[in-house]
Amino acid sequence: MSPRSIIIDTDPGQDDAVAFMLALAFPEAIDVLGITTVAGNVGLTKTSTNALKLLELIGRTDVPVFAGASAPFAVKLETAEYVHGETGLNGWTFPDPVTPLRPEFAPDFIVETVMSRPEKSVTLVPLGPLTNVAMAIAREPRIASRLDKIVLMGGANIEGGNSTPAAEFNIWVDPHAAQRVFRSGAEIVVMSLDVTHQALIRKSWLADLGALKRKAAEAFVGLLSFYERFDEQKYGSDGGPLHDPTTIAYLLKPDLFEGKFVNVEIETTPGLCFGQTVVDRWSVTGRDKNATWITKIDADGFFELILEAFRRLP
Repeated sequence: MSPRSIIIDTDPGQDDAVAFMLALAFPEAIDVLGITTVAGNVGLTKTSTNALKLLELIGRTDVPVFAGASAPFAVKLETAEYVHGETGLNGWTFPDPVTPLRPEFAPDFIVETVMSRPEKSVTLVPLGPLTNVAMAIAREPRIASRLDKIVLMGGANIEGGNSTPAAEFNIWVDPHAAQRVFRSGAEIVVMSLDVTHQALIRKSWLADLGALKRKAAEAFVGLLSFYERFDEQKYGSDGGPLHDPTTIAYLLKPDLFEGKFVNVEIETTPGLCFGQTVVDRWSVTGRDKNATWITKIDADGFFELILEAFRRLP
């Protein structure tokens, strides 16, 4: 079979960075057509620079990077330096990138790519706020039905939120964009905190990663050691959750996951529940189902897949 063509929409972020590595390590299975950046974990200038740094780390400057939205639709941008550090990639010192950004606006690249290829031949993988994706759908609503699917990281139900008691960060940053995406008619698969909190970065796994003695692995031991300290302190857990790579792992090995087809609505009314993903798990509202909500992950298989990716990288 030919590799699956994907666009990664992202706000790197250490966990976004692992998702990059996972996607790029398996070219026989995944063809990364481009990376689009959005403001989220840090501002747009830094997320765009970070994407270029990560590609240069592993010698994949052939993958184009396009900058997108610098702010959410209707609210002030909230960033997460308290998790990811001032650069968004604290934990490793990268040289300044020499590869330039592509000049096209990220939502335009998404639209042009999806519309120029056969139907159902492009998968969109959003790892941050959904601003770029919603803008692309607003510019060309037909992309929703032409996409193979959208596999995104965002939201929370049983676990509760990580930015507010009700809301997960990616959705909370731009709930109006998320609402548009979930109502677009696209096939959506959701990796929420309900599943990512089952995938904790263990110290023993970080040791296995470092033992690979490869350049990328060494960098990521530093990145992830910095990254997980916040969640360990917050949750009192032995290791922090590794969110974003679950999306790529799902594309590579869907049998690692279980989920349920449900209705998901996004709360955009200001107040305590602003940004909440309201998941109708038992069909009590009668609303049309619009997303597959992933509920379980084989965490051992997930982390072994990531180790295999780093064995393949420089």
